[in-house]
Amino acid sequence: MVAKKISGRGRPRKFDLDRAVATAKELFHQRGYDSVGVAELSQVMGITAPSLYAAFGSKSQLFERVLQDYVRTDGGWLPAAIAQAETVEGSISCLFECAAEAYSANPLQLGCLVLDGTRNCTDERVCQRSAEFRQATRDLIRERIATEFPEQAEMLANYVFTILMGLSAAARDRRPKAELLSTARIAAAGFSAHIQDGHPQSVNRT
Repeated sequence: MVAKKISGRGRPRKFDLDRAVATAKELFHQRGYDSVGVAELSQVMGITAPSLYAAFGSKSQLFERVLQDYVRTDGGWLPAAIAQAETVEGSISCLFECAAEAYSANPLQLGCLVLDGTRNCTDERVCQRSAEFRQATRDLIRERIATEFPEQAEMLANYVFTILMGLSAAARDRRPKAELLSTARIAAAGFSAHIQDGHPQSVNRT
């Protein structure tokens, strides 16, 4: 990417954009969108506020860039977990356990940024964009479930997504990883019990 010039100074940016996004991601993940200000972001990045605006446009646009990076890197485990098992039952079990592990892995960045980064946020634009990222996650889960249980995919996806939100919130509340894993396994057992009881109609059934 060609460095743009900072308005009014005629000098190119002298900071690493990728590193700046990573720094902002750490702050947003740790404290949430509303609790991180432009002044603090600028200070931690080692740049001025005008430089931040020149690079990203606004705090909300920076957060959107952060979410994109988070989904691509930190959140990359989710699609991998869903695809790991041959059956939907196995995929959801893997998903819940991976979530418990991922959400509690870093004591400074607990939970999921997509699920919890805009909790109690007052910026409508940011809330909307965050909701779109959450919907994309829900859609991914629903599509996997629909490969075996199309008629119940929406309902089951809602269940799975609600469990993920609960695990993220528990992690941010600093519940121990062992507790999250136990909850994940109970939730997976509930999912398995539901489909084994014959509630969803599999595409392979007559």
